Amino acid sequence: MKLTIISTPIGFLGSGRGGGVELTLNSLVSGLLKQNHFINVVAPINSKLPESCSAANLFTVGGYEQSSWQHQDYFAKTDNSKGSIVNVMLEKALSLIKDCDAIINLSYDLLPISKTLEINFPILHLISMGDESFEISNIISKVYANYPYNFAFHSKAQASDYPFIKEPIILGNGFELSKYTFQEKKEGPLAWVGRVAPEKGLEDAAYVASEIGETLNVWGVIEDEDYASKISGLYPSGEICWKGFLPTNKLQEELGQCRALINTPKWNEAYGNVVVEALACGVPVVAYKRGGPGEIIQHGETGFLVKADDKESLLLYLEQIDFINRRKCRDWVENNASSNIFAKKVVSWLKRVIKEYE
Repeated sequence: MKLTIISTPIGFLGSGRGGGVELTLNSLVSGLLKQNHFINVVAPINSKLPESCSAANLFTVGGYEQSSWQHQDYFAKTDNSKGSIVNVMLEKALSLIKDCDAIINLSYDLLPISKTLEINFPILHLISMGDESFEISNIISKVYANYPYNFAFHSKAQASDYPFIKEPIILGNGFELSKYTFQEKKEGPLAWVGRVAPEKGLEDAAYVASEIGETLNVWGVIEDEDYASKISGLYPSGEICWKGFLPTNKLQEELGQCRALINTPKWNEAYGNVVVEALACGVPVVAYKRGGPGEIIQHGETGFLVKADDKESLLLYLEQIDFINRRKCRDWVENNASSNIFAKKVVSWLKRVIKEYE
């Protein structure tokens, strides 16, 4: 098939600001290319694709950037102006449809979703977040009423944020496993990975690490400087080691040397990419049972799930983390979340939707 993929408008590819969507796009493109599909990627200017995606055609465009929806008021209005990056990316994707079988939209935005009602062409939407915008949820509902198969989600927990979705298509996610090295090592520091922003709950992981007298290594883009400074000020110098955003090859190398990942989301995670990245390296995870991680972690086998916001249970299960067989962590990812498995699920979804347009 010939496919066009619309990237997230939050930061250019390679910046790390797109968070899990950027990782999803890279894994999906890599998997689809291995199956000999022809791929266009439309993304913000300055974007770069990894080597595994080099055979794709990358189209970059400029425009006004928007803030991520989890940092906006639920009833905020979307930017529909001509110069918005979302609008420009959509226009570029639509200009390619004469030589294209379908568009896969990875941006959580009103314009690409509403366009599904306006043209007789398959535009599919892999929704990357739970219900974070009244306006976007409303347009998803309207489009879903006419094109129910055009939407897919990463997890059942994420899809449950949209009560009008009766039989959600769940795709999980995929990872290019050749980029993740399994490490047997059981010693090492504690890890936390993610965008440094309030909805990610870093303060709980910092508290737990401090209580047991261990350093917490933190990897990720600092989106909220005030939030990061506040947490840093609560603990003696050196207890939190800020590692910044690293490309996958370097991140997995350092992450694999950790004895556990602490995952503490304060919102309904759509999937939990960093959880799978840790498991791919053999690192077990202790996580709040909130959103996607609750469907990824096999309690007692690849880590532990605890009641959301229960820091004392995090402490309790961290004491048992060394009993986890790290090989089982890697095995779960190989059997459930490779880029090849993910791409096959997406292709099945694509065929189902395209058939509706014939």
